[in-house]
Amino acid sequence: MVSVSVPMGGYLKSTKPLAGMHIGRGESIAVMEDQQYIQLQQDYLVAKVHAVSYEAEFNRQKELNHTKAGSDKVFQAAQTEYLSQKILLKALEEKLRLIGINPSELSEKTMSRSITIASPIDGFVSQVKQNIGKYVAPTDVLFELVNPADIHLTLTIFEKDLHSLSVGQKLIAYTNTEPSKKFACEIILIGKDVSPERTVQVQCHFEKYDKSLIPGMYMNAEVEVATNSAYVIDNDGLVRFEGKQYVFTETGKNTYAMLEVTTGNSENGATQITPTDTSSIVGKRFVTKGAYTLLMKMKNKEEEE
Repeated sequence: MVSVSVPMGGYLKSTKPLAGMHIGRGESIAVMEDQQYIQLQQDYLVAKVHAVSYEAEFNRQKELNHTKAGSDKVFQAAQTEYLSQKILLKALEEKLRLIGINPSELSEKTMSRSITIASPIDGFVSQVKQNIGKYVAPTDVLFELVNPADIHLTLTIFEKDLHSLSVGQKLIAYTNTEPSKKFACEIILIGKDVSPERTVQVQCHFEKYDKSLIPGMYMNAEVEVATNSAYVIDNDGLVRFEGKQYVFTETGKNTYAMLEVTTGNSENGATQITPTDTSSIVGKRFVTKGAYTLLMKMKNKEEEE
């Protein structure tokens, strides 16, 4: 999140951004007006003119002092005035740059009562805080912008789970409203402070930015803490019968056989299975949907026979 404000107060003359709008880096997002902008430009131009005369006088006194034709006191006074004016001029230059005015392009012909506020990032407008015609102080925020190139996911992790996490670990995140849409992320920072609720903040980075992600949204995450190779089957292909777990293998056209298995972990709609004989599942075709319907048909057929 980036908050945009104006370094010197003024009246908001015009503004273009609306919430949700995309803006480019350096693009004009507001125009401000105020008397103090005119005064600052005037002070700089006057100081610039005086600096020329002070420099000429300083060089003249320096030459006179070098030839012993002038006193040290007069030379020192000229030097002090010249250096003071240089400091003043430099300070005014920085103030002008602070409000977006290039001192090298400023002259009595280019003076303006308004200044332009440019976007510091290439991103999206999150909030518009002020309306046209209102006086905006330096402490007031004009706009809230979102930088999509650096959007983060902040997870709240319980203290007891911290031992399972490390920087670089992969995870998937999803929203409450659309849990089927997964976002790949990576842990980039693990907090060092434990809250009174015994939780720690963990910062993650999205591998790919999605425009549907809006700052402030709540998300859930599943962290990959270990990886094991195993035989798995869709949950719809697994049945429980007479206290045991079974899967169906295809033995021919519209013919199937029940195979007893031991189940393990379940995740993302699939369950780990371990057969009594591993060779019994190698190269076989399995029923992955409607296993219970098939079981009922097979049992009904057996009863009819």
